[in-house]
Order: sequence, then C-alpha cells, then structure tokens
Amino acid sequence: MRLRQLSAWYAALGVLLALSFPLPGIASAESDNRDPTAPRRVISMNLCTDQLAMMIAAPGQLYSVSNLASDPSMSMMAKQARAYKPNHGLAEEVFLMRPDLILVGAMTTRTTVAMLERLGFPVVEFPFENSFSDMRANIKRMGDALHRPERARELLARFDADLAQLRKRPGPRRTAALFHANSYTSGVGTLANEVLKAAGLDNIAVQFGLSGTAKLPLEKLVMAAPDLVVTDTTWEGAPALAQQVFAHPALRALEATSAKAMSATNRWICATPHLIDLIRDLSAARAAVTTIHDRSATRQ
Repeated sequence: MRLRQLSAWYAALGVLLALSFPLPGIASAESDNRDPTAPRRVISMNLCTDQLAMMIAAPGQLYSVSNLASDPSMSMMAKQARAYKPNHGLAEEVFLMRPDLILVGAMTTRTTVAMLERLGFPVVEFPFENSFSDMRANIKRMGDALHRPERARELLARFDADLAQLRKRPGPRRTAALFHANSYTSGVGTLANEVLKAAGLDNIAVQFGLSGTAKLPLEKLVMAAPDLVVTDTTWEGAPALAQQVFAHPALRALEATSAKAMSATNRWICATPHLIDLIRDLSAARAAVTTIHDRSATRQ
C-alpha cells in the first residue's frame, strides 16, 4: 500500500514539474497558418483523424499522430506519418506533449478523453463514418478545427469531381460480395456499401437484408454466385483460424465462376479522400467482369 502511495506521489510531482517548466521546442512549434488563433501544436490520437489531419493541417501545425498511422497494414499514409512524433493514446503521454488541440475518434478510450478534458485540453471528437455524407462532415469538421476550411473544401471538391466522373463510366451494374476473415461482410448503413455502389456494384449483403458488419454464411455466398468477390490481402499467407474459410472447397469452386478482387484492409478502414482510388479500382474490376461476360456470351 505504501508503495502505491509513493508511486502516486511521484506521479503527481511529475505533473507539477511538467506544468512548471515549458517543454523543449514548444515555443518554436511554428506553422504557416496565417490565422493567429489557429492551434499550433495539434495531437491526433486516432488512426482516421491522423490521416485527415495530415491531409489538412498546415506545415508545422500537426505535432503527433497515433502509432497506428505508421503501420502500412492499417494506414494509407504510413510513410507520411513517420514525419510526426508517435503517441500511443495514453493520457500521461499526451499531457507531456502540451498540445493546444487534441483530435480523437469515437473509439478513443473514454477514460483517456475525459481525463484530458478535465486537465483543460481542448478536445475535438470525430464520429464514426457510415457514408460519404459522414465523411464529408468530418473533413469539414477537421478543416474547422485546424482553422483550415479552405483546404478541407479543396479536398472535398476534388473528391466529388472524381466521384462524379467515375459514376459516369459506362457498363451495366454487377453484383459483388465483400467477404473477409471469419466470413464477415458489410451491409446496409456502412461506408463499404457506399463504396461498392459508387463503383457500380450491387452488394449481395443488402439483398440478404444484412446491415452493418455481419456474418455472411458461405452457403449464401455460393448460392448467390456474385459476379465479383472482394477480399483483402492483409493477412494473405498468414496462418490463422479466421482465414480457414478462404481455403474451403466451396469458395474455391465459386472462384471458378466469379471474378475475384483483392484489396488491402488499410484501404477500407478510414473515410478519407483516398477512397476514390479504391472506388476507381473496383470500377475497373466491374468493367473487366463485364468484358468477360460479353466474350462468354459471344462464344455461346
């Protein structure tokens, strides 16, 4: 018990010392943001806010991103993330960085967020995105939080223009299934479903009445025989029980009649303008399926 009391005393002493002395470099954290009221030392604690902040922040404005941001299996901006100091989402760690703005997600640990707010740090939380509308709202929210609304509008305008062009691509719609580890898929009310629709693909999970993230029984997948089966490459070749379904003979047989598209998990996790590249690739896969069907019909 006495050891715990001493540990708590030393921790409190550390906090007092941190408050008493400025951290090295805090006064020199400069950015080219012309707004004098804009935050100048921003910390992001969430993988998705990491990426939005990296895309929108002024040079020198963003100080730290989560350690997940530099993981290429999770992040679309792993290389860029190495330019920032990593954090592990710990309140004491973030406290010592002395930020003037903290960005968190809906999944950020509630006790950590509450503690940082009690310590007086400004915290902006970003809700989970289930649609392009949600994504647009969060991009605008990030632009406002960083006092960079013009940069946010620029990203949105480019995304919407590219999306409009992709939706004009000719060719019939095709059916598709998202099929991931442990037989999980995404149905109504998910960003993944929006991505498929934008690529000209009809999600069979919707046809089965599935919503959110749900399991798609292999039997239903085989019976539906979609034109395209979309799986991920993140764990390809890694031994895991969750991956056993991909070796099932029924799925192998389905692959003989349905096209297969592989897409890394990091492309699906966060709602950022990077989604346009995923939509473009899926649209190309749809076009390829249409070409195969047309050739098959000609031969018959």
